Amino acid sequence: MIEKRDFYINGAWVAPAKPRDCLVINPSTEEPCAVISLGDQADTDAAVAAAKAAFPAWAATPPATRRAYVVKILEQYEARKEELARAVSMEMGSPLKHAREQQVTCLPWHTNNFLTAFDTMEWIKPLGPHAPNDRIVLEPIGVVGLITPWNWPLNQIALKAIPAILAGCTCVLKPSEESPLNAMIFAEFCHDAGLPPGVFNLVNGDGMGVGAQLSTHPDVEMISFTGSTRAGKAISKAAADTLKRVTLELGGKGANVVFDDADDKAVERGVKHMMDNTGQSCNAPSRMLVQRGIYDRAVEIAAQVADGIKVGNALEEGAHIGPVVNKRQWDQIQGYIQKGIDEGARLVAGGPGLPEGFNRGFYVKPTIFADVVPGMTIEREEIFGPVLCMIPFDTEADAVRIANDTPYGLTNYVQSQDGAKRNRMARALKSGMVQMNGKSRGAGSPFGGVKSSGRAREGGVWGLEEFLEVKAISAWDSSQD
Repeated sequence: MIEKRDFYINGAWVAPAKPRDCLVINPSTEEPCAVISLGDQADTDAAVAAAKAAFPAWAATPPATRRAYVVKILEQYEARKEELARAVSMEMGSPLKHAREQQVTCLPWHTNNFLTAFDTMEWIKPLGPHAPNDRIVLEPIGVVGLITPWNWPLNQIALKAIPAILAGCTCVLKPSEESPLNAMIFAEFCHDAGLPPGVFNLVNGDGMGVGAQLSTHPDVEMISFTGSTRAGKAISKAAADTLKRVTLELGGKGANVVFDDADDKAVERGVKHMMDNTGQSCNAPSRMLVQRGIYDRAVEIAAQVADGIKVGNALEEGAHIGPVVNKRQWDQIQGYIQKGIDEGARLVAGGPGLPEGFNRGFYVKPTIFADVVPGMTIEREEIFGPVLCMIPFDTEADAVRIANDTPYGLTNYVQSQDGAKRNRMARALKSGMVQMNGKSRGAGSPFGGVKSSGRAREGGVWGLEEFLEVKAISAWDSSQD
């Protein structure tokens, strides 16, 4: 079993102040695969102190120098990406193919997009021709606490740590205790890239411990959090007393609106997208709204696609979905499936219990409910598993009303060959992102939502700006530029 009890603080791996072991469970086997430590207040304080001490020099470092360090982090990734993929696969259940092709590739994807945006940043710029001696200056906010989830662990580290470092901030990362190994490898990347001590620190812990300690710490100027809406609310309240900036990327209940003029692959595409990462994505298209004229056929297609999705051990090669992350998550998903049955939704694929051939591991059958009525529990609440709800609608106005009738507002999806209708829908849907006809958002596009999905904007120039303060200066001596 892997032993990773130390924390990365001030450029070195150090033992925890107090021993507190935590087992990391392989969800494919239900067996421990690693042991880490959960931090105490003394560990959090040490990491924050290191970041605070490192901040003045790092903030004053030329942008080109900060950029060079990040490029070196990418070089470390290239040398160790297979090791990283296997860690993600083992600790949170992403199959090897998925871990290699989607999970760990998030690091170079986001980092290169940040570098592109970074090269366009104007750190000091004129206010405008009406005020030739005024300047707008962008400055790093200070010490930031980064709290990341287990479902796309490296994706969220890349979206937080990389822009924080580029912006000139120093940071303390608390990854999820469910999937900490990839984060510790990332810390090794930072160390081996030569990042100065204190710029990046890592303390493992849980939300009630290190997470709460970072959220209330007077020397932490900002918290960037990705996770559940419930936890996001708690962090906002905890951070209020110190008036720190809080950026939240939270849950979702995305609507995938399929009109009767959608392309032939729209339903299949939507089901596969929903089941990707075993449904454990905040931007999953978990509500499929289908225009009534094609609804019955869409239900048939969806059931066939779900029945054809293989489930398997995450550490086995091949195209399949893996387990969900832990027993608590498995139990919660099973409860939602039973609730859907009890409330009268029509089960057309999957259902409760382990898939055939499994007697251990946190595996869930790819499940489709048809005839879901708006207001049902499975239509309202984020299930965070491979469970799709199908809902018929009649008109464009009906689709907008049903799609927007949710506390969440992260990503919505539209499938139609009518460009004018797509544009109308994109404007009418209340969400931070809208993806249409299976087209992914472009490089550098911001990721984030509205309402109970939080209001972070991660990625590209917007993701860099989240870690910067704007300073307005008058009477600037332009002869010294």
